[in-house]
Amino acid sequence: MPDTPHIELQDVELAYGSFVVMRGISARVERGQVFVIMGGSGCGKSTLLWNMIGLRTPPKGDILYDGRSFLSATDAEREAMERRFGVLFQGGGLWSSMTLAENVSLPLEEHTGLRAPEIERIVRLKLALVGLKGFEHHYPSEISGGMMKRAGLARAMALDPEILFFDEPSAGLDPITSQRLDELILSLRDNLGTTIVMVTHELDSIFAVADHAIFLDNQSRTVTAAGNPRELARSSDDPAVRAFLTRGGRKQPTH
Repeated sequence: MPDTPHIELQDVELAYGSFVVMRGISARVERGQVFVIMGGSGCGKSTLLWNMIGLRTPPKGDILYDGRSFLSATDAEREAMERRFGVLFQGGGLWSSMTLAENVSLPLEEHTGLRAPEIERIVRLKLALVGLKGFEHHYPSEISGGMMKRAGLARAMALDPEILFFDEPSAGLDPITSQRLDELILSLRDNLGTTIVMVTHELDSIFAVADHAIFLDNQSRTVTAAGNPRELARSSDDPAVRAFLTRGGRKQPTH
C-alpha cells in the first residue's frame, strides 16, 4: 500500500526488567528516508535501535516493517525481515583476524549460494563504494578508525539491504572523517534509495543527514519532539529540545 511506512513504531516501551527507560514511542519511517534517533546520554537511543533489529524485545508496543509485525512474526518470517537489514555498530564490528575482504564476504558466504568468484567481485564493489578500493587484503589493525567504520559499512551493505541501521557512526572520528561518512550516508540514500535509521548525538551529523528525527527526553521518558531537526531547532517550544539542538553555543541552522 502506498501509504504504508517502511518502518512503524507503535507505542513501543523500552525497559530493563522493571525499570522503564522510555514509553509510548510512536513514529513512522518512510522509504528512502534518513531517520535519526536523538537525545541525551542514557535516554535509550541505542536500546531502541536494538529493539528494532531484534536484539531486544520491547515489553509493550509493536514494530512493523511494510505493515507487518516484526514482533509477532514466525521465526521464518522474522528471519526474512532481518535479511533486509544491514547494521553498523559503534566500533565497526569487524573480525580482527580477518582481512577487510574476508569480513565483507562473510555474510555472502553464510546467506547466499554464490560461488567464490562472484563473492569476490561483490566484495571488491562494496569496498570500492565506501572508498576502500585496494585495501581488500588489509587487516582492521592496519587501517584508521574512519576506514574501519567504512569497512563495517561495506559489510553491512554486502547483502544489498533495504534498511541500514547505524549506532553512533561518527563516534570517535575527527570532524573531517565524520563529514565524509555523512556524505557517504547521503549518497546511499540518494543513489540506492536505502532507508537509514541512525542513532547519534552529533549535531553536525544530525543537521547534515536527517530527513526526520525524534527526540527521546530523559525527564519525561518519552518522545517529546518529532520532525526535521533544522525546523525543530528554529521552532520547537520544548526547552530541552532547543537546548539539545543549540548546545555549545551553536547557531540555529538557517537553511
